[in-house]
Order: sequence, then C-alpha cells, then structure tokens
Amino acid sequence: MSLIKWEPFNEVERLFDGQMLPLSTRPGWDLAVDVFEEKGNVIAKMSLPGVRQEEVDVSIEDDVLIISGRREEEKETKEKNYYSKEIRRGSFSRSVGLPKSVKAERAEAKIEDGMLVVTMPAVKGLESKTVKVKVGK
Repeated sequence: MSLIKWEPFNEVERLFDGQMLPLSTRPGWDLAVDVFEEKGNVIAKMSLPGVRQEEVDVSIEDDVLIISGRREEEKETKEKNYYSKEIRRGSFSRSVGLPKSVKAERAEAKIEDGMLVVTMPAVKGLESKTVKVKVGK
C-alpha cells in the first residue's frame, strides 16, 4: 500500500474553489484600488504584479470602474518542491464606484512596473452631491 501525503491547505483551497465567493475575499489576491482626483482627472491605481497588459480588461459602466483579468497558471514540475504556494493564479475581478461622473470614452489605462493606472477625465459641472436624509421612527 502506498502512502499519500496529506496537505490540509489543499483541502481548504478546494473547498473555497467550489464556492461563489467574490475573488477579492479569496486568500492570495490583493485587489485594493486607490482612487483620487488630480488635475481634473479621476485616477485609479491597482497593483497587478505578474499580470500582462493583454490579460487585463478595464471598462466603465454607470460610473463604476470594472477591472478584470487573469494571472497565468505556472506549470508545476516535479523538479520544484514547493514549501508554500501563496501567489494566486487564475482570473480576478474588481468593481469600484467612482466618486464623480467621468468621460468614459476618453479614459486611458496603462500597466507600468506592475501597477495599473486608469486615468478618467472628470465631467465638469456634475459634482457629486451629498444629501443628509432624516431618519424617522
């Protein structure tokens, strides 16, 4: 009878792979996005190390920035004896509500040094407005 090495973390990972969890909550993905305004543009920055430009899709729909793509699977070989494997591979997606309206058709995106930068010209005159709503009993 041959012995099979039990790897408990593989069991946990298999459990999560079968669930419909947002990818941003899965271990190994850091899909944090910085959003700020500078010189009349709304700018979003996201760290995407190891992701090539052709593997990323960026779209804007109803003032929501949608970033999706995939990080290629690395072929495992018998020559590598992994002690840990924490870098997440596969597809990812992140949606971010924009703080103000933008001219989506003039948006530009680029990846440089593992950082995705999306520059979106803000629409002048359509400032976001906060309205205080009274809460009743």
